[in-house]
Formats: sequence, C-alpha cells, structure tokens
Amino acid sequence: MTDLRPKIGVGVIVYKEGKILFGKRKNAHGDGTRSFPWWHLEFWEEVFDCAKREVLEETWLTIKNLRIGPYTNDIFDQENKHYITLFIISEYESGILEIKEPEKCDAWEWKWIWEILNNVFLPIQNLIKQWYDIFDLIK
Repeated sequence: MTDLRPKIGVGVIVYKEGKILFGKRKNAHGDGTRSFPWWHLEFWEEVFDCAKREVLEETWLTIKNLRIGPYTNDIFDQENKHYITLFIISEYESGILEIKEPEKCDAWEWKWIWEILNNVFLPIQNLIKQWYDIFDLIK
C-alpha cells in the first residue's frame, strides 16, 4: 500500500552579495525549472543539518547564519506528489561553486531574483504567490 502522506522538502535560499544561488533541475519533478538547493528531509535529521548537507553535497559550498524561513504546501499534480517545503535562509560562507551531482542539476548560478522569476520550481512559485518578497527574507 502506498503511503499517501506529504513528504518534507527543504529549500535553501543561499545568498551572497545580494544574489541568490539557483540551479537548473534535471531528472526529477520540476525538470528544467530553476530552483534553490532542495532535497528531502531524512528520517531523524534536523532541518539545519539537512540544509548544510544538501548545499555541500550539491554545490561544494558551505553556508552560515541559517534561519528558518516560510513554508509552502506544494502539490505536483502531474507527478502525483505532495510536499511541504521548509525554506531555510542562509549566507554563503566558503567554497568554489561546482556541479557535484550532474545527474540532478545542469548548472548553478548566482542570480538577482528578478533574473529568475520565470520558469521556477513549484515551491518557489508558491512562495512568491504567498506574497513573500525574497529580498525581505535575506535581509
């Protein structure tokens, strides 16, 4: 029997000098859309630990000054998936940006938020619909 409960996603808003880290998703739901580093919260894992681990595993960057952001309720109709996405806001600490999981991401880039408002991953669309100004979140 399939477990029909929502899963927990963790989206990490990483900023550096006013720009935000975006990747282009591949081979998963939201394929081809722009996204923050994002992954599932593992069983028994703390949310901040998940954020640090995923950013490092996906980009080779470390982050600091983590804080809890908003959450979104994300229903992916075509994929028959349902997530609650917890957003974590963080600052770049160190590292050289690399594509560490090329099977999951085509590119990582530092972008101004207005450069990426189209073709974004559903949780980011929902975040924007909830009237969150991402610039207010990173202050």
